[in-house]
Amino acid sequence: MMIMMMMMQILAGVMLGQSPDGTSIPEDPQASCRQPIMRFMLLFSRQGKLRLQKWYVATSEREKKKLVRDLMQTVLSRKPKMCSFLEWKDLKVVYKRYASLYFCCAVEDHDNELLTLELIHRYVELLDKYFGSVCELDIIFNFEKAYFILDEFLMGGEIQDTSKKSVLKAIEQSDMLQEEDESPRSVLEEMGLA
Repeated sequence: MMIMMMMMQILAGVMLGQSPDGTSIPEDPQASCRQPIMRFMLLFSRQGKLRLQKWYVATSEREKKKLVRDLMQTVLSRKPKMCSFLEWKDLKVVYKRYASLYFCCAVEDHDNELLTLELIHRYVELLDKYFGSVCELDIIFNFEKAYFILDEFLMGGEIQDTSKKSVLKAIEQSDMLQEEDESPRSVLEEMGLA
């Protein structure tokens, strides 16, 4: 009976933020709503061809190649009905297959998998809006735009802007600037005389 009461007191203390010895447990108020900090993002085909890679943590080229090869092999060997989250090395890997492409993110062990899955989905939505029903060929032939969209959406592995309209507007403005730079102008216009 006495042991039962002690266990209930300890349990009640833990629920109130106290450790069994009575000291308070420091609580991170933002732990539940923290953005995932991504280590890297990969896009690869069902055939194992890497289409896009973005690293947010300094890693040697040799290590990158080994990580990419191992991760692609692990993800591609999984059955379609299996969970899209897996614990891999000291990371959580979240992946989603869209048509023939796998979008794969590696996040810290304490990060929220569902938030990362939502991040992948938002990136696919942005690609879809920009390219109009994005496919693997769009990524292959316009990889610089895919990187630019990713950079507008994520910075340093964290979400920079959640608004699709805002990201697409920045991309549209960049496209207009690029078109202005590429349009032929006369020598007088370049000198400001026309």
